[in-house]
Amino acid sequence: MNSNSSAYNLTTTASHHEPLVSQRLLFLRDVQILELCIALFVFVTIHSLRQKKHQGMPVWPFLGMLPSLILAVRSNIYEWLSDILISRNGTFRFKGPWFSTLNCVVTCDPRNVEHILKTRFSIYPKGSYFRETMRDLLGDGIFNADEETWQRQRKTASVEFHSAKFRQLTSQSLHELVHNRLLPVLETSEKIDLQDVLLRLTFDNVCMIAFGVDPGCLSPNLPEIPFAKAFEDATEATAVRFVMPGFVWKLMRSLNLGTEKNLKESIKGVDYFAEEVIRMRKKELSLETETGKRSDLLTIFMGLRDDNGEKFSVKFLRDICVNFILAGRDTSSVALSWFFWLVEKNPEVEEKIMVEICKILEQRDDHGDTKKNMEYEPVFRPEEIKKMDYLQAALSEALRLYPSVPVDHKEVLEDDVFPDGTKLKKGEKVIYAIYAMARMETIWGKDCCEFKPERWLRDGRYTSESAYKFTAFNGGPRLCLGKDFAYYQMKYVAATIIYRYRVRVDVKAGHKVEPKMALTMYMKHGLKVNMVKRSASEIDHYYC
Repeated sequence: MNSNSSAYNLTTTASHHEPLVSQRLLFLRDVQILELCIALFVFVTIHSLRQKKHQGMPVWPFLGMLPSLILAVRSNIYEWLSDILISRNGTFRFKGPWFSTLNCVVTCDPRNVEHILKTRFSIYPKGSYFRETMRDLLGDGIFNADEETWQRQRKTASVEFHSAKFRQLTSQSLHELVHNRLLPVLETSEKIDLQDVLLRLTFDNVCMIAFGVDPGCLSPNLPEIPFAKAFEDATEATAVRFVMPGFVWKLMRSLNLGTEKNLKESIKGVDYFAEEVIRMRKKELSLETETGKRSDLLTIFMGLRDDNGEKFSVKFLRDICVNFILAGRDTSSVALSWFFWLVEKNPEVEEKIMVEICKILEQRDDHGDTKKNMEYEPVFRPEEIKKMDYLQAALSEALRLYPSVPVDHKEVLEDDVFPDGTKLKKGEKVIYAIYAMARMETIWGKDCCEFKPERWLRDGRYTSESAYKFTAFNGGPRLCLGKDFAYYQMKYVAATIIYRYRVRVDVKAGHKVEPKMALTMYMKHGLKVNMVKRSASEIDHYYC
């Protein structure tokens, strides 16, 4: 009885211990798997982070450099890009996720930029990736076109831009807008968003000279213009595509989600405006006589024929409109916004601009009567604007530091090698970072980050830099056709405002100035300023 009992107890004890042993073994196995996972994670992390030394940023399995890009988009992507290029001596390869369209070579080396824009221009078109990404907004317009489509548009626009009639029209329309609309708005508004006002000014200006229509955007009550909002939203949503794998934004577009939904809605507003402009212009043309016809870009393109002898479609004319609005509205107004912000931060520059303006005004021929020259509401003449070398230097310096188009894209058609030794494969995408170029000591010296207009002057006269060192207006065959007009417009507006006002950023309201990620370098929160009217005695001081 006792022996059976003890045997029973041993069996029972053994059966009780078996689950405990099994649980411990399972626990140990789980611990080992966890330790292996942690060890693998640590190894991958260390390996990826070590790539930063050789690649410029961590390279993660499957994701590539995408995590770093996502973090950059949430802050200041242009500064992030500049820091990497500085650490990599001006060129690096961005590695996107596996099977994505984000792989590219990024450079800000002037030798490479000249190679792309001039030396081997024919093998560096915009390319299929750029055109596909931008097509919903820009269509087949000049900024999105290559080869014959681009050449035809450029040739037509070039003839118009260099005509005496066009120069006269631009001068007259700018005078009317500045003195009859801009100044009255500034006089009645102590606190304004100057970027918004300047966008309205350049929008009205480009519509008047390019399409022969006046949208009346810059009116005293600053009316809400649906197109302007739609256009800004569309450029911002389009820019997001460049930092997102192609299959992602295409899926979002098909499902009508997120930024793609916003883009679709915005483009409806853009299309409506452009089609209304075309409809109105066609109606006006049918009523005009040959001698009374206006000369504007849209009218000229309406009179042309395609390769089949047919008139251009409304869709193609729409693309012409949108592209020239992007060129004429955003670039000058955005550049002026950054200019006024930089001048406010550098009062000595503002003083020198005032001295130059007053010196030019003193040269007016008023029979030697100095008092007559001391005008408080001057209308600047074209020849006077041309003499403002220091002002042009200050504007160029603003464009150097904050280019209206901060980056541009190309695609290589055949295997090639950059002057710096970087090898490129056929079909590879190339980005040249214009914003980063200004922050390279190897290009501009140790004072590269300073706002220093004097770097543009030789014996007091403005001297331009190489288009491949200062790429704000592009270079080579794609050099901006409107460069001279842009400078004239910016100088006219800047001189008119600075002579009458001291522009002061509204720091008391906690206004923060930083760039927005879009196709052009908008200020993210606008430019909220106080317009401080100069007194007569203050202006008199500059004539002494």
